[in-house]
Amino acid sequence: MATIVERPVDIAGATGSGASRARMFEYVFPAIRGVQARRPYYVTMCPLRLIPRLFVFDEEELVPELRAQRTLNKARIPEIARYILDNSDSYVFSALTASVDAEVGFEPFDTADTGERVGTLTIPMSARFVINDGQHRRAAIQQALAQNPELGDESIAIVLFLDVGLDRCQQMFADLNRYAIRPAKSIGVLYDHRDEMAAITRLVVYRLPLFRDLTETESSNLSTRSRKLFTLSALHTANRALLDGIEPDSLERRVDLAAAFWEAVADQFPDWAEVRDRQLSAGEIRRDFIHSHGIVLHALGKIGCTMLSASTKPGAWMPRLRKLSSLDWRRDNAATWEGRATLGGRVSKGSANVLLTTATIRAAVGLPLPPEEQRADEALRRGDA
Repeated sequence: MATIVERPVDIAGATGSGASRARMFEYVFPAIRGVQARRPYYVTMCPLRLIPRLFVFDEEELVPELRAQRTLNKARIPEIARYILDNSDSYVFSALTASVDAEVGFEPFDTADTGERVGTLTIPMSARFVINDGQHRRAAIQQALAQNPELGDESIAIVLFLDVGLDRCQQMFADLNRYAIRPAKSIGVLYDHRDEMAAITRLVVYRLPLFRDLTETESSNLSTRSRKLFTLSALHTANRALLDGIEPDSLERRVDLAAAFWEAVADQFPDWAEVRDRQLSAGEIRRDFIHSHGIVLHALGKIGCTMLSASTKPGAWMPRLRKLSSLDWRRDNAATWEGRATLGGRVSKGSANVLLTTATIRAAVGLPLPPEEQRADEALRRGDA
């Protein structure tokens, strides 16, 4: 872990046996030295309490051309800080990447096992560190430390490069982010064990054979040749709408309700079962109909929430779902879906489209439209939308 040491150094230009001596403070890090593009770099550990002091964010008031990174999105910081605080026994952070603008020293341990790769890295306290990747994590760490100082004894990995000027730092930022791809939401739902709704969605899918066989759990987009009808991310969004305010204190009860609802919905779309039985291809159904698309699942979830909330006894809402068969779900049914679920014949998942699609389906099953959907529907009919 990093320490601070003091050592005597010769003042620049001093000569002779009576040369003046000055005191200089340094950071000393245990480190591993590596080489990339014929340049040395170092990997070390740093206590969280030192992160706000060591690693500064490039001044926001500078124009982009004079900065080495993008400006902070301050709306993200409380969310990341809350993640640390709420999961103090299980949070995970990847390494920060930074540059240092000073002469550093590296003294290898030079043991038989490590050669000259492992040793101590000394950096003057006057050095300036600039984060090339991880500025939001750094700001969140600072915010989390203010609320829980005990986190300061924990550590984070640092990948440290020698600063060779603004151009190089800017290029490092571009290179580090060049191939960064956010993982698909579906695989996030599959692997997320903190989010209760993700757990509910997984349990519902695994409980219902049709959904288990026809749900893509890794990607959030379905290729034309995919044999799946749904994505896990679309069902997660639909379940969040379905169970909004419903049985909030019982996960098992919520799973039961969601499974019963989606099983009843599936009964209204025999095409889904035919896809599962290989009598129809999933690609054809997705191409020609909209009832398996995420926007319709989301709308059905919103309508289902209304039904479940108003139900006085189990299953009282099921007869309304049978009215879903009265709708023409063909994508080319422009009279019903254009401007609502589709724009120019293409399915659209915008919030306004979700609202209008929900209004259409809600009216078809005989439910009154809430004010927001009523206003959106009337605006579309007037040609204002």
